[in-house]
Amino acid sequence: MPRTTLSTADLRKPVVTAAAVREFARGGYHGTTIADVARAAKISPAYVAKLFPTKERLFVTALERCFDQVVEALAAGADDADDPSPDGVLFAMGGAYAHLIADRTLLMLQVHAQSVAELPEIGEALRAGLRQVVEFAKIRSRASDEAVQRFVAYGQLCHLIVTAQIVETPETWARLLTEGIRHPD
Repeated sequence: MPRTTLSTADLRKPVVTAAAVREFARGGYHGTTIADVARAAKISPAYVAKLFPTKERLFVTALERCFDQVVEALAAGADDADDPSPDGVLFAMGGAYAHLIADRTLLMLQVHAQSVAELPEIGEALRAGLRQVVEFAKIRSRASDEAVQRFVAYGQLCHLIVTAQIVETPETWARLLTEGIRHPD
């Protein structure tokens, strides 16, 4: 069987994409430059620009990778569900997602994407990623539309709890928001 030889660009794109996920998660769209991503990927800014002609394209590629990882985590959670009912599968997916965002990188990239969703290419990619998550959750769990909506709403609440560090707030209002929400240590 003949071997397929990958070009240097094919080998570098995943490295640059991973660096872009980390850098955009840290600094956001406006606070991160192509040079920042290049430095993190240990290649030249010119080569990053050759692979991704615009900063928007680089951000979108990072966001697409983020949502791929989210769906991979949801799939793993669904595979490990102890309870095969729709609610049981959604519960297992929620646990897998909570574990995934314990490392805030993917979470922060999504938050930054929401903050610049008015940029057409990024807004389109954000909606495509959300569609991917919602459709996967609906098909895989076989849950009702209402249950899937609640699942996504709880996910957004988890985002808020993690980004605002509400878990560490001992006040009554914070306990109200965090009650029953899983957060890996």
